[in-house]
Amino acid sequence: MNNIIASIDAEIAQLRLARAALTGTGAVAKSGPGRPKAINSVAKVAAPAAKSVKRRKLSAEGKARIAAAQKARWAKLKKPAIAPIAVKKTAAKKSVVAKKSVAVKKEAAVKSTK
Repeated sequence: MNNIIASIDAEIAQLRLARAALTGTGAVAKSGPGRPKAINSVAKVAAPAAKSVKRRKLSAEGKARIAAAQKARWAKLKKPAIAPIAVKKTAAKKSVVAKKSVAVKKEAAVKSTK
């Protein structure tokens, strides 16, 4: 009984492949969700093998340049940020002066990075 069902399923798969070849769709329609059964994988076996693509190789110098550039990026990210200056709230004049000095230092830091 199981042999008969298996042979019928194999014939159905072959007929689907023949229909796809005649209609020019080139693909067999999925019958449902999930991984297809081994019988439906006949199309993969019958397909001609694709030409092997020649892979490009990276030289040692190229690898070293990429590594150096990446290390520079990491160093830039790990560079400590400018610490804000602690401002005492005892006098209003001091806080205004301190804010101005912080702004000046930040501008100097931005100019030095350029």
